[in-house]
Amino acid sequence: MNLIDDLQQKQLCNDQHAHHHTMPIRLGVTDLSFHRVTAAVVAQVMRRMGKQVELSYALHEANFNRLKLGQIDLLCSAWLPHSHGVYRQEVETQAATRELGLHYEPYALWGVPDYVPEDAVSRIEDLLKPEVKQRMRPIIQGIGEGAGITRFSKNIMAQYGLAAAGYQFRTGTQADCVAAFESAVSVRDWVIVPLWHPQFLHHQYGIRDLQDSKGLLGGKDKAVLLARERELAINFSPAQIQVFDNIVLSNQIVAELDYAVNRQGMTEDEAAANWLEANPSHLTTWLAPLLNPTNASSSEMTL
Repeated sequence: MNLIDDLQQKQLCNDQHAHHHTMPIRLGVTDLSFHRVTAAVVAQVMRRMGKQVELSYALHEANFNRLKLGQIDLLCSAWLPHSHGVYRQEVETQAATRELGLHYEPYALWGVPDYVPEDAVSRIEDLLKPEVKQRMRPIIQGIGEGAGITRFSKNIMAQYGLAAAGYQFRTGTQADCVAAFESAVSVRDWVIVPLWHPQFLHHQYGIRDLQDSKGLLGGKDKAVLLARERELAINFSPAQIQVFDNIVLSNQIVAELDYAVNRQGMTEDEAAANWLEANPSHLTTWLAPLLNPTNASSSEMTL
């Protein structure tokens, strides 16, 4: 890691944008574990660029509202264009924003444990079959209001006629959602879980997506760092902005980090630091614009 340490010192000395901005960078994090652990990776990178980082946490819609009001400089992570597109549009009524990087490619899903026979349940419509209704737990435990999966699930309940068939969708915390799924799996009950990728349950269990013929689950998003343009230009040099754009993770990586926090007892910072130490090539690739600033806008840069 000596190369990175040297880089940090060099950046502190040379970055012309740093000398007039000593306030911490305000990183707003959506308050679910996989968002928190992704933000921990971003914060580690910022610290290696010599920045102080102040992390704060709020639920989805509130986090975007804080970005709109200028209470935070950056948001981690925005799911665009589907899940959080409406929230970004609201921010844009007050402030221009920019997407940076590709943290992962999330998508919402309704799933069942893989021991539920696929010939019995492969599509959401199959939940209406009398023989499936007899076996399936009627409570569908979701997460909080404002999450894309919650909005989509309420629509699914109505459009597929599931409420009329006796199913109930409930909002709650991520812990409620996980507990409902694991309690069913522990006795091999049939259960529906409204979920998303990346999420640590996928690292631990086989969960099969149900086909959504009505297309109500919104499709695949891109999870990105969303920045207020004005604050981005004030706080970071072009090469540093390119570093943010270079940060590329994946559903699998974030599920692994999320698992480390939720099942292995690590803090978000510990999980992020351990992963970066075990995968130094990622960090070297991301920080390349600072190691060779003349190439910061090169087409060879990893985008």
